Amino acid sequence: MNRRNRSMKLKTKVIISFFITIFVPIILCGITFYLFSEYKVKAIGEQYGIENPTYEMLSNNALMLDILTSREYTELSGKVENHPRELENTSYLEKINAKLLKDSSFLAVRKDDEIFFNGSDRVEDHELLETLPAYGNTGIEENGGIYLHSDQKELVKQLDFTFEDGSDGSVFIVTKVDQIFPQMRKMWEEMFFATVLILVFTSFALSFWIYRGVISPLEQLKKATQNIKEGNLDFTVEGSSVKEINDLCDDFEEMRIRLKENAEEKVEFDKENKELISNISHDLKTPITAVKGYVEGIMDGVANTPEKMDKYIRTIYNKANEMDRLINELTFYSKIDTNRIPYTFAKIPIADYFEDCVEELSLDLEAQGVDLTYFNYLHDEPVVIADAEQLKRVINNIVSNSIKYMDKPHKVINIRLRDVGDFVQVEIEDNGKGIANKDLVKIFDRFYRTDASRNSTRGGSGIGLSIVKKILEDHGGKVWATSKEGVGTTMYFVLRKYQEVPINEQDTDR
Repeated sequence: MNRRNRSMKLKTKVIISFFITIFVPIILCGITFYLFSEYKVKAIGEQYGIENPTYEMLSNNALMLDILTSREYTELSGKVENHPRELENTSYLEKINAKLLKDSSFLAVRKDDEIFFNGSDRVEDHELLETLPAYGNTGIEENGGIYLHSDQKELVKQLDFTFEDGSDGSVFIVTKVDQIFPQMRKMWEEMFFATVLILVFTSFALSFWIYRGVISPLEQLKKATQNIKEGNLDFTVEGSSVKEINDLCDDFEEMRIRLKENAEEKVEFDKENKELISNISHDLKTPITAVKGYVEGIMDGVANTPEKMDKYIRTIYNKANEMDRLINELTFYSKIDTNRIPYTFAKIPIADYFEDCVEELSLDLEAQGVDLTYFNYLHDEPVVIADAEQLKRVINNIVSNSIKYMDKPHKVINIRLRDVGDFVQVEIEDNGKGIANKDLVKIFDRFYRTDASRNSTRGGSGIGLSIVKKILEDHGGKVWATSKEGVGTTMYFVLRKYQEVPINEQDTDR
């Protein structure tokens, strides 16, 4: 089938699935990371006013965290210069601190040697006093500096001012630099989510691919097996993209077709058997009824003269022969079905054989008012290999069939022998009612009857010509017919001539 050429071996499919599982997620993740990071870097740069932002720049926590707190630092610088009293307002300081906490930072205000405000809930005041730079510290850059605190790096931005009472004051923005830049953390979380989606999508696609190629056909085969178990053969098993499964589906479909054909043949065979039994029963009933009637006539004394008695006995004898023929036909039919026809092949001079057959037939046909004529057009004395008894059955069946459908007052049967190359052709012609063209091709089918109506004069089992065909085919010959309605029918069959192989040719073959 064509679909076998389009299928893929299971081993190949597994190997492809393995590489897809490895490389497709990597490629998709790489493309997604690149496009997504480019987009996020640009968006973060626009958000914080960074010109030409790069991923390396955003990955620098100190730089980005410094940028995150730049707005609060700028606001506090303005307060130091213009409104330092605001830095003594706890409510204001808590408001600024709340903003810084969102960016992993906190606000601290020192007054002389005391902590005036501590926005952290994890660093004690004394720790701040120990680690925060001194007032007016020149070691800190303009926007702050780095110093160590509890073995952790922190970014400190310091602004010095003077309290209203003249005390030295410093305001600090303290940021943990070991924290990931929040926007970067969010970007990584989104990338992680995208990676999970890619893996889920890839797994789903591969699972669907495998399911369609393996699981789905197996489910179909399971359903098909159930259908067969229930006696339903009217379904179709579709193929698969996996070669092994596809081959299995093809074999299963072929098995289903054969089972269906066998089931249909069995139904037809049962129908034919029933028809045969019906035909034989009908045909046996007619002679049995006749025999019974004539026997009762003898018993009642109706045949009270020697002439009547002779007529009754001959009729009973003929009807008995008719029943014997029907029984023999039925027995032979059973042998055909089991291919156990007993053949005894021998060399037969065909011309002499037909002369004997015609002589024997002429006696019976004369009693039935049928003229039999024999024509021998053979050029020499050909010999055929045949079973004399079965060949006689062929001739008798054809002649009996011809007599059955004769409808003219003057009934004629002609038998002719002709040379046709390596074969001897036998023609048996009658002047019966003829056969319609639509029926001519079916007359050798089992149980086929051109006359659908049954009556005592045209009975028969309907297997006579099928027996003829079977015997001739077993002899290496064939049979066919031509007919013209209202004129008659001619049956033809051929037998291969027997040819001796010269001795010198036999030696050459050896």
